[in-house]
Amino acid sequence: MGTKKKKVTPSKTHKASARAKSAIGTTAKKTAKAAKVAKTVGARTDPKRVATILGKLDEAYPQAVCELTHENAFQLLISTILSAQCTDVRVNQVTETLYKKYTTPEAFAYANPSELEKEIRPTGFFRNKTKSIMGASKAIVETFGGKVPRTMEDILTLPGVARKTGNVVLGTAYGIASGVVVDTHVIRLSRRLDLTKHEEPKKIEQDLMQVIPKEKWIQFSHQLIWHGRRVCVARKPKCVECNLEPICYSKDKTV
Repeated sequence: MGTKKKKVTPSKTHKASARAKSAIGTTAKKTAKAAKVAKTVGARTDPKRVATILGKLDEAYPQAVCELTHENAFQLLISTILSAQCTDVRVNQVTETLYKKYTTPEAFAYANPSELEKEIRPTGFFRNKTKSIMGASKAIVETFGGKVPRTMEDILTLPGVARKTGNVVLGTAYGIASGVVVDTHVIRLSRRLDLTKHEEPKKIEQDLMQVIPKEKWIQFSHQLIWHGRRVCVARKPKCVECNLEPICYSKDKTV
């Protein structure tokens, strides 16, 4: 007659250990992800430091918005094209009268190129910008039913539109976070704050999309641009006035 085998039940200690391992595993995944980002982007992109940067930007610029004057997505698209190598102040001066004359995408699409060139001349590169504006307007009229596309894939098919313009329009006009706006201010500040090691806009955007939470992409761009214009200027940044100074290790610092 055989002996009965004792049924082995997991001890409470064993169950607790399993639960602990599961919890540790979850944390480990987050830590591993942070370590991977730190390796590819930079050592100073740990979530705590990034959260501190975002918090300080919120303190300084809670109401930061796009400073290009516009009434709709189409006007914002035209203004963003005009803003290449030009200040927002100058663009707003030009569009104040421009949008009174050209009130629809059709008006821009079939405008007299010579006249349009003269009207946007103060923004610089007026010949190329005229081609882009008329080309984009024509595509919007003939391909997209007179409406500015709502996806990055579609908006990039418009002549003269690259990711920066696409992100500005999608984020500001539609509230769609497809990426991070990378202009001259964002390039300068993201490097000074050690959020990227790169110089190329595309690579900088990819880095920022890794370290900045997606729900902050739109506001982060506005805030960094505001900070770059008001405090962290290209030459002689006003570090004494900067609330990010304690966590900034840039060689450009003036204090």
